[in-house]
Amino acid sequence: MAAKDDLYAKVTPRRQRQTRPSTVKHGSSLDVLLSMGFPKTRALKALVSTGGRNVQAACDWLFSHVDDPFLDDPLPREYVLYLRPSGPLLHQLSHFWQQSRVTCGKNKAHNIFPHITLCQFFMCADAKVEALCEALQTTVSQWKGRFPNPLPLELYTSSNFIGLFVDEQVAEVLKTFASDFANEAAAKADAHVEPHKKQLHVTLAYHFQTNHLSSLEKLAKGIDVTQGCDWLAVLFSRDIRFANHETLRTMYPYTPQNEDELELVPGDFIFMSPVEQSSASEGWVYGTSLGTGLSGLLPENYVSRADECDTWIFHGSHSFLNPTSPTDMGGALGGMLLDSQLDSRLLDDPSPLDPPSLICQPMQMLRPNSQPRLPKRTLFVCRHGERMDVVFGKHWISQCFDAKGRYVRSNLNMPASLPARTGGFRDYDKDCPITVFGSTQARLIGEALLESHAAIDFVYCSPSLRCVQTAHHILRGLQQEGKTMIRVEPGLFEWTKWVAGTSLPSWIPTADLAAASLSVDTTYRPHIPISKLGVSESYDMYINRSFQVTREILSECQNLGNTVLIVAHASSLEACTRQMQGLSPQNSKDFVQVVRKIPYLGFCACEEIGEMGVWQLVDPPILPLTHGPNHTFNWRETLLQD
Repeated sequence: MAAKDDLYAKVTPRRQRQTRPSTVKHGSSLDVLLSMGFPKTRALKALVSTGGRNVQAACDWLFSHVDDPFLDDPLPREYVLYLRPSGPLLHQLSHFWQQSRVTCGKNKAHNIFPHITLCQFFMCADAKVEALCEALQTTVSQWKGRFPNPLPLELYTSSNFIGLFVDEQVAEVLKTFASDFANEAAAKADAHVEPHKKQLHVTLAYHFQTNHLSSLEKLAKGIDVTQGCDWLAVLFSRDIRFANHETLRTMYPYTPQNEDELELVPGDFIFMSPVEQSSASEGWVYGTSLGTGLSGLLPENYVSRADECDTWIFHGSHSFLNPTSPTDMGGALGGMLLDSQLDSRLLDDPSPLDPPSLICQPMQMLRPNSQPRLPKRTLFVCRHGERMDVVFGKHWISQCFDAKGRYVRSNLNMPASLPARTGGFRDYDKDCPITVFGSTQARLIGEALLESHAAIDFVYCSPSLRCVQTAHHILRGLQQEGKTMIRVEPGLFEWTKWVAGTSLPSWIPTADLAAASLSVDTTYRPHIPISKLGVSESYDMYINRSFQVTREILSECQNLGNTVLIVAHASSLEACTRQMQGLSPQNSKDFVQVVRKIPYLGFCACEEIGEMGVWQLVDPPILPLTHGPNHTFNWRETLLQD
């Protein structure tokens, strides 16, 4: 096998992308691909690069990589074996991941999910990957009853590192397991695996700012390492060419204007190396698309930083408590699958072992059929509560603010106080608050979610004050106020065509919202900044924006939580869920008719089904909330009649 440095040196610029339609036939995945005329090397590469899911995924990969200059190059992928926690311990670690990111921002540990490294990255030929997966299955089966449970973990902190270290004697046992896997991999897959020789540990944080140490250490001390956990042996792979590259996520579509530019598709990933930037001018970077294998220049502000593991491919997970034999998936790489008999405790785990995201759609993750599943990912979308300007009319501002801008309510359904605005109270004209009853509506939704045991892991909302306030009161009803922070996302704002005038609302900055005791995340970086929103956007632009930001939100939260709540506008219930189900957008006329039927606090649920990335609307876990108008009552006019 060629030296790794020689393989990295083969990276060259790509040509332009071409696409073709694909068809799928029945039979063995590899046999079907060969019968379609694909060379065996290409067919194997496609199957391995898509996790061995099915023929359709492999065909999609092949057609999107038709001009990839490495398509016929026998470059092997790099593989790694991790121990991943599950059950209550994973839930605690995922909560730490979320809170540390909110409190102190992203550090190097966030690039990869919680794990214990069992070996160094190693290479395996595409034709041997099925045997490699069988080697892992065999080794885990041999260790049934021998794997130490629970694993004793001890917290360790230094000035730039925080982690949970495995007791040395137990660590030696784990290293023996890694050695057994290395022997099986060498015998069955001709792969050279080097077991990890350093101290085994779960990294919690490293390369963080010094002033964040005390906050991170306090969060780490809150992790109960004695919680139950079924440690899973999990196999991942990555493209060997981009091991030392920075991973970027495409945020906006871009059509090349010159031959040396790269087409950008939202949801795709871009690999960027500092040594390749000599040809890029200011504001541009040179990168390679994961989805196509093509390289070129791209505008820097069209991409954002992603986690390293976002582009890894998942090849199998096996429980030490219930190891089973490989399940035949009817394809050449049938051994690459999630273990079908995980401990039943996983079924109740609110933070399941979901593999990291693969690549831009339509590629999806492999799942076993007709077998117990991990908890499904769920997306809730909710409209804001009752708004002031609808109840009291557009002139409510002149009724409630005096000449000096002081607010005094004139009705019990008006809030007792309002957040101060740097632009003055006239900014409320386009960005009104919710009423007291709107706050009550939102709290009722939160209480209902609490009663249904539907814990919310992440909350995103439109920048409109009515949405932020609604999200805040939902969290209050959930008893998660101050624990789960609201991520204010401008990309969730309603269709800008509906905004009166020639400018967008002057929304309250997150720092001012936090100062007004609203539970917002002031460190959150939006997927679509306010500067990217324009007045009077077309219907297609709004629908595509909503779809794009929803996908990016779900991708951002993957592996860190199971349930996402979006609080936005009536239009969001349709715009944020329809294309997630694989449906085409409705025409604008039908869309408007749907939106008109959605009341305050209208609530819908969208659940991931089958393979990763496929969603469907399901019954929400809460009852509907019905409410009616209550006109102003003047006792003088009604009761003092002659």
